[in-house]
Amino acid sequence: MRLQIFHKTTVSVLAGLLILVAPGVGAAESLAGNKGDGRFAVNFPPGSTGDCPKAYKAYVAASGHSAYATTFYSRVSDLYIICGSKLNAPSQQAAEEIALRNCQAGLTRWKLKTTAGGCAIAASK
Repeated sequence: MRLQIFHKTTVSVLAGLLILVAPGVGAAESLAGNKGDGRFAVNFPPGSTGDCPKAYKAYVAASGHSAYATTFYSRVSDLYIICGSKLNAPSQQAAEEIALRNCQAGLTRWKLKTTAGGCAIAASK
């Protein structure tokens, strides 16, 4: 009798744990199509077809931890944006660090100063 009660209790507990764990399994799948944690709105100059819009689309489509960094766009003072991204990094923090370094390297490479400030992480997942 005790063995039957123990068996039924064990099955009930395991079934409850399965119900609690199942939603977490779906979240661990893919981040593709997810815009992630947006820090500020990503805006591109009208008619922009350069590398930054392409990098942002690739960031959204990436299935792993990724980040997108950019300069702030001001229509009045800055007619350009510089960006950097890191796709499918081992962690979200690593992706953010590399994307920020890539953006800052662009500012250094082209010897640009922006009136709105330097690079910042716009979105990461």
